[in-house]
Amino acid sequence: QLQLVESGGGLVQPGGSLRLSCAASGVTLDRVVVGWFRQAPGKEREGISCISLNSDTTVYADSVKGRFTISRDNAKNTVLLQMDSLKPEDTAVYYCATQGSFYGRSFCTLAPLYDYWGQGTQVTVSS
Repeated sequence: QLQLVESGGGLVQPGGSLRLSCAASGVTLDRVVVGWFRQAPGKEREGISCISLNSDTTVYADSVKGRFTISRDNAKNTVLLQMDSLKPEDTAVYYCATQGSFYGRSFCTLAPLYDYWGQGTQVTVSS
């Protein structure tokens, strides 16, 4: 059974950093597209980053470009999201998700295309 578990969230001051991990069981993450999403209270779920099957393509939403970095740790079967220069508006529950095919950069952060989701980890950016 495929299961995704996010970790690494917490409380951080503005300008700080966090590294989120998405660990998987029941699937080898380097064989699927992995996306990171977030949802703030009262807002729709936002796709913020994804990484293609062979990691040759990474996509970032404008809201996080230049501050967040997605990568794979194949030895640990995890996908990481390094978040730097965090802002209060980054406060949200962060989710990872997987899909079996890469449909292109324009589709990589669309939530309906993803099949499996983790339970999320809370990130709070506040002084």
